[in-house]
Amino acid sequence: MSEIKVLIADDDESILWVLEKTLTGKKMRVIKASDGPSAEELLKTEAPSIAIIDINMPGSGGLAVLKGAKEAGNEAAIIIMTAESTMKNTLEAMKLGAFDYITKPFDIGELEIILDRAVENLRLKARVSSLKERLKEKLATETAFIGKSKAVQDVFKTVGKIAGKDVTILILGESGTGKELLARLIHSNSGRAEGPFIAINSAAVPKELMESELFGFEKGAFTGAIEAKKGKFELAESGTLFLDEVGDMPIDLQAKLLRVIQEKEFYKVGGRESIKTDVRIIAATNQDLDRAVSEKKFREDLLFRLNGVTVTLPPLRDRKGDLPLLSEFFIEKFHHEFGGAIKSLSSRSIEAMENYKWPGNVRELENILRRAVLLSPSNNLSPEDLNLPQSRHKKESLEEIISARLKPFIEKTGNKGKQELYDFIMPFMERPLIRLVLEKTRGNQLQAAEVLGINRNTLRKKIKELNIQIDKLKD
Repeated sequence: MSEIKVLIADDDESILWVLEKTLTGKKMRVIKASDGPSAEELLKTEAPSIAIIDINMPGSGGLAVLKGAKEAGNEAAIIIMTAESTMKNTLEAMKLGAFDYITKPFDIGELEIILDRAVENLRLKARVSSLKERLKEKLATETAFIGKSKAVQDVFKTVGKIAGKDVTILILGESGTGKELLARLIHSNSGRAEGPFIAINSAAVPKELMESELFGFEKGAFTGAIEAKKGKFELAESGTLFLDEVGDMPIDLQAKLLRVIQEKEFYKVGGRESIKTDVRIIAATNQDLDRAVSEKKFREDLLFRLNGVTVTLPPLRDRKGDLPLLSEFFIEKFHHEFGGAIKSLSSRSIEAMENYKWPGNVRELENILRRAVLLSPSNNLSPEDLNLPQSRHKKESLEEIISARLKPFIEKTGNKGKQELYDFIMPFMERPLIRLVLEKTRGNQLQAAEVLGINRNTLRKKIKELNIQIDKLKD
């Protein structure tokens, strides 16, 4: 647990001196106030973990400070001090949410026991919060990164081999393929699963703030640095640091990152002492880092360090067999989020999804299904409910339509030895074509032959071979 900050508030200088000496002896950081308003301000701005507040102070008393803090959602363990041991004050303090109550003059040993309980309570709360967060992560990674396609199963096999090995990992993949989900999956199956998982997106943080976000800063390091702040490396201690879109990291900062990986230590912005670090780094990018190296936009030595093991995530267009499974998961998820009847996809919708290119990958699929579930009045989602971009902006060509129809058939039969597919399929292509033209000409074979661009005898032969009932097409 990090250093504990304690506020002591009393208008008696001797009490402040005794308490400060006791607390610093217990390796706690002390901040002081001598009146109610100052205590209220410090509770807001300094966010101490523990506060020891006198019940009678100038401005506003301890009970008023306690009440205001709890109404504002302040989670500090507040201990009330008083020279008046009355049942009314005790009950009022505890009712308002005080951690404990101590009567002056008090024995230092008695106060230390209360402080030890407060510290243990803080540890338990932090532990519960961490467990809840990890459970949330575990549920997310176990359910959201799913797939039965060979491409995804190959990724799972790789994760199984490397998750428990404390090596640096580079995840490659297009935007929306689930790089952070995969990083969380690796973390939750590693020896660092009990530690934190901290993520930072290099593309989302302004260049001038990136260094302080990674390494933190000391108080006074720059204008506005009114107190020290931990960076992502400190927050990820004993856990995993996920560097998303690492290809967007400024070139000058890449050198500092390289040093941290090599030396396992860093300096805060404005800091003079090095800080040791024990984190596992997982980096990710949708960029071609080899090309970035050749263009002098990414350090080659950093790429070598990050590239301990590379995992490449397939785009959704290369794993369309996972569309039904992913869709089922997202629809079930939205059902729990929004309520209402569980919805399903029509066969036409699945076909439309299989014909779509999914440039935004799984993230785009999730967004499209969320919109459809929210807006569609039907429980059976149609292609119109999905409103896929290609259906809004472009019509499929005749070749694309025929290809889409032929593809599943050929996938089922094309690897079973001699099938004579050409002779088998061509009648199915010719029959509807000739039939439709004859319908258009109301059975007039001469006109139909001209439209088709073949002679009349060839058309008669085709009509007979394909068993087209010409009489039914007249009138």
